Amino acid sequence: MTHVTGTLVTPDLTYWGQVEFDTHIQAVRPLQAPQGLPRRFILPGFVDLHMHGGGGADCMDGEQAVRQMARFHARHGTTALLATTVTAPLEELEAALQGIAAVVQRPQPGEARVLGAHLEGPFINPQKLGAQPPYALLPSIETMRHLMRLAPIRVVTLAPELPGALELIAFLKAQGVRVQQGHTLATYAESKAGFEAGAQGFTHFFNAMTPLHHREPGVAGLGLERAEWAELIPDGLHVHPAAIRTVWKTVPHTYAVTDAVAAAGMPEGAYPLGRYTVYKKGQGVFLADGTLAGSALTLDQAVQNLHRWGYGLQDILRMTSSLAAQYLGMPHGLEAGRPADLVVLDEQLQLVEVYVRGQKVEVSG
Repeated sequence: MTHVTGTLVTPDLTYWGQVEFDTHIQAVRPLQAPQGLPRRFILPGFVDLHMHGGGGADCMDGEQAVRQMARFHARHGTTALLATTVTAPLEELEAALQGIAAVVQRPQPGEARVLGAHLEGPFINPQKLGAQPPYALLPSIETMRHLMRLAPIRVVTLAPELPGALELIAFLKAQGVRVQQGHTLATYAESKAGFEAGAQGFTHFFNAMTPLHHREPGVAGLGLERAEWAELIPDGLHVHPAAIRTVWKTVPHTYAVTDAVAAAGMPEGAYPLGRYTVYKKGQGVFLADGTLAGSALTLDQAVQNLHRWGYGLQDILRMTSSLAAQYLGMPHGLEAGRPADLVVLDEQLQLVEVYVRGQKVEVSG
């Protein structure tokens, strides 16, 4: 049995205590706070529902690449994730999903738990690809059924204005799959129709969607008016901190994602993103024409960014952990019986310890 002691952080309160665990949390005990010890904070592990790669690996490249990505992000505090595909020819999507399924079914030590797949495309608007390769398809329930047989697909990003999209949204909702609007040129009315058909979330809010305008509110306007759930990339490049705060105040369940690609954690240079080559320069990742192409963010870095922008520790916990878990209906938190997925932060909120299913993971230096 292992235990960690420090300031326990939950969405509702913080207190000095101890968590005792093996693969699952066995007990959580409040303790008298000692005098004179440096503070350290114990939180549920970070949860990332939108990432393509990291540590040089692109999850489109199959099982070993997914494992490499999962090990990399575990060292940065992410204890559970969705491996996210890009738009690609159907046979490449099939191979990628089979690789993701293999990791879901046979997890290995040192890896973040891969909960399934986030299918970003192929049912997106070919005129709003962003950094997605040009292999968009019209929404098809038959194609979706086929892909769902290959891997547990938990989230699908699509464009609600496409022919057949509303029918596909209703089908996915009935299957328990979360549908998000993204890579879309939908009008406000088209986005509203997607929302009413069952699309709950919004993918990398503000990016690759029709912006807010006072005469045509677009997808962003519909989201700000009606959304309960939205993901944002808090890297300081994709969305201005003031815009992040606007969404945080407006959308009740706003959570952080990295949208990380293979370049995360790597030096400047060229890296794969599906069939594309992308380029890491400074803290960003770009296509050759300068288009943002995912990010080099990790969730421990997101914690630092959010802290610098004025968010308190409990709000940071909600954004990087508890809300994403809640979105998937995943048991997660500092409660007996929950999986022992934990992170420990020091006084500066730097990551110092990570546990996945009770196993300690070496933290990235």
